[in-house]
Amino acid sequence: MATVLLAFVVLVLLLFGSILLFGTVTNYQPGPQVLISSTNKSEPIPYSTEFTVLSWNIGYAALSNDMDFFYDGGKNVRPSKAIIERNFEKILAQIAEYAAIDFILLQEVDRNSHRSWNQNQIKAIEQILPEKHAFFTPNYDVKFVPKPFSNPLGKVFSGQQSLSTYLPKSVIRHAFPGNYPWPTSVFMLDRCFMVQRFDISNGKELLIINTHNSAYDSDGFLRKGQLAYLKEFLLKEYSKGNYIAVGGDWNQCPPDLKITFDQNLLDTVDYSLIDSNYLPADWQWIYDPAVPTNRRVMTEFNPEITPQTLIDFYLFSPNIEIIENKTFDLSFTYSDHQPIYAKFKLK
Repeated sequence: MATVLLAFVVLVLLLFGSILLFGTVTNYQPGPQVLISSTNKSEPIPYSTEFTVLSWNIGYAALSNDMDFFYDGGKNVRPSKAIIERNFEKILAQIAEYAAIDFILLQEVDRNSHRSWNQNQIKAIEQILPEKHAFFTPNYDVKFVPKPFSNPLGKVFSGQQSLSTYLPKSVIRHAFPGNYPWPTSVFMLDRCFMVQRFDISNGKELLIINTHNSAYDSDGFLRKGQLAYLKEFLLKEYSKGNYIAVGGDWNQCPPDLKITFDQNLLDTVDYSLIDSNYLPADWQWIYDPAVPTNRRVMTEFNPEITPQTLIDFYLFSPNIEIIENKTFDLSFTYSDHQPIYAKFKLK
């Protein structure tokens, strides 16, 4: 009996050792900056143009209102293939309704991932918006995620997709600094923001930034490091006279947010605000205070009791004038996030 038990323990250790070795060897480690696209064919955009932008974390079509998720305290790893297909069909239809919007910033878009039944969501979104210039960068490329051990998440390839009416002269992936310690880092996301750069007719540049900051960061260490890196980048670009719009899933609340939705929890940690002194006071944090943008996925969505919060929003440089902003209230039907919209012009 002791021999059988010992053999079992050795087998389990070999299995986990093999998974860890495989994950370490195949670990996705992008450089600090990765050039996604560059061209000399882009035309300067007229200075007087009014722009529209939409940002939406689509939750890889798996985190609909009937889903709970194990990372959030629920039990499920992925819904059925039929539910994924239903969700993604509706998400595509929703995105098609936004076709006239100039800049569309998406997060958690999957390709060939076990959790989303191997859909190519990147290609499908490009096809639904054929007139847009589309760009993608991964932030989650793991060949096998072993958690939860009873039903592993498996292969994940996912990231951020930006689509625009205008052709950017460059698109660059900027890696956020820091990560979880090894071996956790092997199986976690490599967070980043993606910068589309456009020439403006007055000789300046417009930067459209798609960001997806860390979640499940219990002590806030990763979030702080990421914000510090982003701040340095933003102030440097603004000092050149450039115009900057940042949108995405920040996984924390904007400064001085006075509203709450139910318990207003953030992932698995308490309500978290960006420091009010993070940037000079004339930088603009833009959001719709009437509608939450994220719901916690510990149970199926119940508007009466499910914690909701506001972690999707925009940051605009002082030389931009905001004309309109709103959150499209979809009641979290097909994603655990809601799409956010803004209209702006250059001062």
